[in-house]
Amino acid sequence: MIVRWGLRELPAVLDELRVARPVLIASKRWNGNDFGIRPAARWTEVPTDRIAEPAALAEDGVVAVGGGSAIDLGKAISAEVELPLVSVPTTYAGSEWTPFFGIRDRDRKLKGGGTGAHLRGAVYEPELTLTLPRRETVGTAMNALAHCAEAMYVEGHNAAGDAHAVQGASLIGEWLPQVVERPRDLQARTKLLEGAMHAGAALGASMLALGHAMAQALGGRYGLPHGAMNALCLPPAMRFNADTVPWALTAVPVGRVEELARLAGYERLRDLGVPEEELDDVGAAAAERPGARANPRPASAEQIAGLFRSIY
Repeated sequence: MIVRWGLRELPAVLDELRVARPVLIASKRWNGNDFGIRPAARWTEVPTDRIAEPAALAEDGVVAVGGGSAIDLGKAISAEVELPLVSVPTTYAGSEWTPFFGIRDRDRKLKGGGTGAHLRGAVYEPELTLTLPRRETVGTAMNALAHCAEAMYVEGHNAAGDAHAVQGASLIGEWLPQVVERPRDLQARTKLLEGAMHAGAALGASMLALGHAMAQALGGRYGLPHGAMNALCLPPAMRFNADTVPWALTAVPVGRVEELARLAGYERLRDLGVPEEELDDVGAAAAERPGARANPRPASAEQIAGLFRSIY
């Protein structure tokens, strides 16, 4: 995958991929910004489960600008029409690094998903993150940190993924508090985005474990932000795995994860309206997800429900 820094590089990346008439996926927030390209069409309903409509607008490629929802939509379109995707992430979610995607409706409820996106490029522009609100900043950065933590102990983890995970965790741990303190500090935003890039590379190399399975089950059921769910679910999942993979928790201490999550007030599931009486059902759903099956320690539905209750 081609990786470039600076939005000015986007036209050159498209030229290198021989993409002249892409469909541009970007929410209404970005209306008025053409990102230096001339797309064949623009689609602003993000997220959406109407994949066929924007897919019909794609002539020779897809450009997705935004967070995980926009990039997941771009990936779904790329898979549908078998065209190259170039992502311009404006959060720290890391979606640009995997071919997997979730499909959500306009209410953010999960409506399916798949794989097969043709990932061809990522262009990082820190200036696009300067206005990202605190909760989205912390939430998506915690998602990135979860990529780092789980990459080091997921089944099939490897040296390349581990190296990216350690680098990403170090940068996120150092720079996230500084971004919260000085949100328009371009250097701090750049370093945090660099950490998220390494986290995404770790994700692409090693994939996901139990914490993500828990976060996905909650977010898909209740339409809750994926970053917030990772901020809450990663610590109990790490504690569950502590005796099995103690070395992995050295680079990303559980206590530090909780400190960073509190920068945006992420502490309890009840604060986000999750019904306590449904935790058994959510635990069962999480147990069926690929991340739970790739976890280094097997986790039953009952055990996962217990982990949810520990953060309720």
